[in-house]
Amino acid sequence: MMQVFVYEYLSGGGAVDDRDAGTLLPQGLAMRDALVADLLASGHCDVTAATCAHAGALPAGAAETAAREGETPLDFVARLAAEHEAVWVIAPETGGCLADFERVVGAPRWLGCDSHSIATASSKGATLRHLAAHDVATPLAHAESAAAWVVKPDDGAGSVDTCVHSHLAAAQDDLASRRGRGESAWLEPWVEGQALSLSLLCELGRAELLSVNRQHIRHGDGGALRYEGVEIDVMPVLDPRRKPLAALAARVAAAMPGLRGFVGIDIVCPPRGEPVVIEINPRLTCAFVGLSRRLGRCLAAEVLALQRLEHANA
Repeated sequence: MMQVFVYEYLSGGGAVDDRDAGTLLPQGLAMRDALVADLLASGHCDVTAATCAHAGALPAGAAETAAREGETPLDFVARLAAEHEAVWVIAPETGGCLADFERVVGAPRWLGCDSHSIATASSKGATLRHLAAHDVATPLAHAESAAAWVVKPDDGAGSVDTCVHSHLAAAQDDLASRRGRGESAWLEPWVEGQALSLSLLCELGRAELLSVNRQHIRHGDGGALRYEGVEIDVMPVLDPRRKPLAALAARVAAAMPGLRGFVGIDIVCPPRGEPVVIEINPRLTCAFVGLSRRLGRCLAAEVLALQRLEHANA
């Protein structure tokens, strides 16, 4: 049996005082529990998962562990990594968080994307520039025709602190204000259309499109965006609309061959023209929850098998 340690950042004790933790914690718990249940269902893993005082109970069959008093999240994960054969971390890219965990765990035990892909995907600007250079459609190509502009944290998670402006000058003022406060910020053309996400299984520059998901995003006061959930697998396998989305996923994976395992891509499908990539999530996303059951597969076991094969061939 493989010894696997699962660490979800918020339910594992990270950032308990952050202003967005209360909003994001339920999402983190759902992803943690779905992943743990999947690993246990594989029949090939003994699973230990991180928890803390404000996190709920784990799925039956998993062992729980918590950070020691005064132990930082990085030190905690590094200690547990040394005691397990594999480590699966769910954490935001914000502030280099996911990249730091990959560094302390080390490539041989890390279940997920490599350091280069995490670094690229951790910056909205770097991601779009890299993809555009590899002929992947992004909002950057819509600068001349944009009717609105969006300002967001360059290393943000979800729709946190994301604001749409109808005038470029207002967006530029917002950008300058954020950067003046020392925040990382990014401005891009707003692309009107249907907000979707793609769930992928990636390996060595290839991607299988697992599901197309519908994102629910609300426009609030002052142009603020709010993420309100996701509907998984809204487009049947034989739906002809999937073909261009699968081709888009393949181009993204070829452009970033270090994407590994479960990866999410946020896209917008405009009324006319090709879909554009908004960002890449080099980790589990909320769309993972319930997806194995929906597809009749054990996705966590498939990720483990792919990475074991890759390490064996290295």
